[in-house]
Amino acid sequence: MAPRVVLVTGVADQLGGRLAARLAADPVIERVLGVDTAPPVATGSTRVEFVSADIRGPRIAKLIDSAGVDTVVHAAPRPSVGSRRAAIKELNVIGTMRLLSACQRARSVRKLVLKSTAEVYGASASSPAVFTEQDAPETVEVEGYVRGFARRRPDVTLTVLRLADVIGPGVDNALTRYFSLPVVPTVLGFDARVQLLHLADALAVLDRAITHDLPGVFNAGGDGVLMLSQAIRRAGRVPLPMPRAAIGAAARLAGGRVDLSPGQARLLDYGRVIDTTRLKTTFGFTPKWTTAAAFDDYVRGR
Repeated sequence: MAPRVVLVTGVADQLGGRLAARLAADPVIERVLGVDTAPPVATGSTRVEFVSADIRGPRIAKLIDSAGVDTVVHAAPRPSVGSRRAAIKELNVIGTMRLLSACQRARSVRKLVLKSTAEVYGASASSPAVFTEQDAPETVEVEGYVRGFARRRPDVTLTVLRLADVIGPGVDNALTRYFSLPVVPTVLGFDARVQLLHLADALAVLDRAITHDLPGVFNAGGDGVLMLSQAIRRAGRVPLPMPRAAIGAAARLAGGRVDLSPGQARLLDYGRVIDTTRLKTTFGFTPKWTTAAAFDDYVRGR
């Protein structure tokens, strides 16, 4: 089913804002509603209709009904960072519950796309070498509610995309801030494998999920990996090995804006690689950027 009226949450973030602009440029799509509590990043599109709303409140249900939204893209879930972790967790969990409740009641909704993350798999000494979609997520709250929604609304096409860490020129997240430190703290005795997804590929894979009926759960990441030590060298930075317990404090002291969540800190220990076979064979998408090429493009665009 080709989407006519698309609602995108999380447009204040770079990925959500750019996705809304990309969809607005599609002549098949009649309306694009961008929802967030803050104005969107510069989209370059006048067709994106910004709606200032908190998805935890009642306004989202009224908006979906009144606009006749047929496709909902939940791009708001994000990793918890620093002192805002509790607030962001509430936004992720409570916001998702309220949004799904609104979608469940709205008979106009025919498609739901969830932008999830490979962080759901966690990272530990017992992790598999490569995570497939069948591996049980370590973090299940948001995706668990989505699975419940799928049981209650089997008529809705549901696509869940578990994205590797997104990187590219201008991307501002915990990972890019970490690699921007002049001296990069690393865990003594560990050299994690890093898999990345270029921002352009992240936008393209979300676009395909929205404009095609491709139900299911799909990992999305660039081909290949970089060792953490390789990435630091490619970024022109100096590694500083130290005990695991000191990593978080060292990153904060070194850069001020770097505050790694526990999950992100474990990633620096053990790394995480996801299998993208289903993305290529079933979903029909192959990222244009390898992990190494995506990282190098980020470095050039700093």
